[in-house]
Amino acid sequence: MSMFCFQCQEAAKGTGCTVVGVCGKKEDTAQLQDLLVYTLKGLSVVADEAKKQGKLDKSIGLFIAQGLFATITNANFDNDRFVELINESISKRDGLKTAIGFSSDADVVNWNGAEADFVAKGAEVGVLSQVNEDVRSLRELLVYGLKGMAAYTDHAAMLGFEKSEVYDFMVDALVSTTQDLSVDEMVGMVLKCGETAVTAMALLDEANTTTYGNPEITEVNIGVSNKPGILISGHDLKDMEELLKQTEGTGVDVYTHCEMLPANYYPAFKKYDHFVGNYGNAWYDQGKEFASFNGPILMTTNCITPVQDAYKERIYTTGMAGWPGAAHIGDRAEGGSKDFSALIEQAKTCEPPTEIETGKIVGGFAHAQVMALADKVVAAVKSGDLKRFVVMAGCDGRHKTRSYYTEVAEELPKDTVILTAGCAKFRYNKLDLGDIGGIPRILDAGQCNDSYSLAYIALQLKEVFELDDINDLPISYDIAWYEQKAVIVLLALLSLGVKGIRLGPTLPAFLSPNVAKVLVDNFNIKAIGDVQGDIEAMMAGN
Repeated sequence: MSMFCFQCQEAAKGTGCTVVGVCGKKEDTAQLQDLLVYTLKGLSVVADEAKKQGKLDKSIGLFIAQGLFATITNANFDNDRFVELINESISKRDGLKTAIGFSSDADVVNWNGAEADFVAKGAEVGVLSQVNEDVRSLRELLVYGLKGMAAYTDHAAMLGFEKSEVYDFMVDALVSTTQDLSVDEMVGMVLKCGETAVTAMALLDEANTTTYGNPEITEVNIGVSNKPGILISGHDLKDMEELLKQTEGTGVDVYTHCEMLPANYYPAFKKYDHFVGNYGNAWYDQGKEFASFNGPILMTTNCITPVQDAYKERIYTTGMAGWPGAAHIGDRAEGGSKDFSALIEQAKTCEPPTEIETGKIVGGFAHAQVMALADKVVAAVKSGDLKRFVVMAGCDGRHKTRSYYTEVAEELPKDTVILTAGCAKFRYNKLDLGDIGGIPRILDAGQCNDSYSLAYIALQLKEVFELDDINDLPISYDIAWYEQKAVIVLLALLSLGVKGIRLGPTLPAFLSPNVAKVLVDNFNIKAIGDVQGDIEAMMAGN
């Protein structure tokens, strides 16, 4: 069985990548990722028994989360790192089996192979090993949701915030994919994944805001200084904090890229004079933007693309991110910090960034800031000045059809406000759309990790307007998706009862016709259409 991967929006031909991933993932890497997920399932079966005996340590849950995180699209392409994770997964599984006296005949619990066997075993246990299309679809939908949840969970854990209930659900969910469940039971598990996602997302929000303060309305510089710089991309705010501390007083500036842009909104980071602003746009433009930046680049999480020669000696990975041959910054010792000295010393030898644009963009509209404007928002809605909110959160990507989101932003009536989070905003966050009575028409809540803010805002507005149903709010959802964090945001919205979500630029390839029908029938999920038709429908509440 050759490679088969259909976990992201760019699945080849809308069905799946079978030779090499559109993302750049090679066949052997895909199969090692499949094997890692398989061994995590085996570890979860044993962990489930340990949980029942009251002998499950949180460290097992965090390892499962980090292992899943490593397999997210565009996170890690380094085969050596996957071999290490597979070996560690097997070691933890076998150690736990011994500790609790657990035995089983199941291959998923017992498989041990030489490293030379890893790729072949990965091919054997990959996505297509489940021949029933609908079972495969529901199981993979659940696993991809778990991968997205794992990212949020890992970020919170790095800041010292963990909840056993999130880890316990990950274990339960992975175990469920090894069992013969009914369709109703599998659908129930998928919806429970969405419920747990809300808990995980709220935990990350608490971790970020407790540690760094609530995001504030901020004008972010998109120009450059005349000093050498380090560009930090990805999502991990702990890495951001430590990099800023270590570069202070060195003569090296720090810039954010893509999903790290919202770091500019946090009060704790504003005290650093050498924190210049944001450089560049969405993740898929990094080939040319990393080349023109001239200094070192730090990839903290997913969103790394195939590394180009122009900057291959200047790119570093950390956390669960990886690229073969790229220098990797190891994990921090307990109570310590990561060591970014190599980047700093290299930066001192580099030219300042090449300017690619000038000006400022505005963001910082997470839930605390939006609710501080609640009186203005409510007054604008009641007066009719603000007719509708359109949630255009999610991911950006390479597809030319994603120009749809720019056109929607441009063509929406002047009495609408766009709520956004994630890199989807790069399709329109530099447009001058004006404001409604002092309320900007684009409210950026932050990273895809901050999508909880959008759900929180909707729930709060439901209370303010004394509505019984969240779907009675003047809010439409026009979501762009790319990878698995967008999948878990979708499941979280469904768990809150949100209906009528538009999803694009294409529906997920991993949804079988029958599973897609379940989502359509129960939640009225629909594909995006033409710009004018969708705008008219959204303004009519459809």
